Amino acid sequence: MAPVAAFVGLGAMGSPMAERLIDAGYRLRVFDVNAAAVERMVARGAVAAASPKAAAAEVDLVFACLPNPEVSREVALGPEGVASLAGGRIYVEMSTIGSAAIEAIAEGFAGGGSHLLDAPVSGGPRGARAGTLSTMVAGDRAAFERAKPALDAIARNVFYVGGKPGLGQITKLANNMISGAGMAAAFECTAMAVKAGVDAHLLIDVINASTGRNSATMDKFPAAILNRSFDYGGKLGTMYKDVALCLEEGRRQGVPMWVGASVVQLWFHAMTQGRANDDYTTLIDMIEEWAGVTVGGTDDA
Repeated sequence: MAPVAAFVGLGAMGSPMAERLIDAGYRLRVFDVNAAAVERMVARGAVAAASPKAAAAEVDLVFACLPNPEVSREVALGPEGVASLAGGRIYVEMSTIGSAAIEAIAEGFAGGGSHLLDAPVSGGPRGARAGTLSTMVAGDRAAFERAKPALDAIARNVFYVGGKPGLGQITKLANNMISGAGMAAAFECTAMAVKAGVDAHLLIDVINASTGRNSATMDKFPAAILNRSFDYGGKLGTMYKDVALCLEEGRRQGVPMWVGASVVQLWFHAMTQGRANDDYTTLIDMIEEWAGVTVGGTDDA
């Protein structure tokens, strides 16, 4: 028989991940507060459930991909949450919510016979659709091995980072702070160079052949900035959430993060300008406005 799993959270990341499980032969029970998202998954063969608890009730493997720590806590620990069920199952929390939230969820599952895997993902909606995500998983090793076939269906790169839930979150947040800092530096420096008279397309070619290359110059500029489409696929508000959580982790660990604090402030300023739901590549719009230039398109100066 085809394996059965549950998936809670069918947003920009959750929906394509759930679809990859269906394509891999899993029979899915799904829940989301967005009825349209549930209907789209039902059209793919999933079974709709009335709550997270109902979705997880008859399965041994449950995935959650949710927008923030508060929703993750409610789905896991609330009155209709998965932790309220008796019996053992593997609960795979794929949201990026920080170590404090995942530790609270782990405590909620403790003693109930279930295992929590802390398994945030990197790669954005594009990577989720293409199956090229990375996931960094922390938790019981035996539970990880049981869940690995499903994780392999979702992500190209599956890393086991340790037995303590929270290590997955910290690994993911370190990655996203580096990514967010790289984007900020690339946006500022390209605006500066273009204002001085360097062609934007040539500049990115030079950087990508040199030591300044990063995921922003390699991927985001060619795909969504130089052509002015700004449709890379990630929300600015999500990146702000992640860099802010990373700064909190630095404080929890007693590690000064001077660069990180400045990165958070830049992304926070964009949030104050009402950009939370914009594509995160639009952060460069704000920097271009300050500099008085346009990077890319047909007018580079």
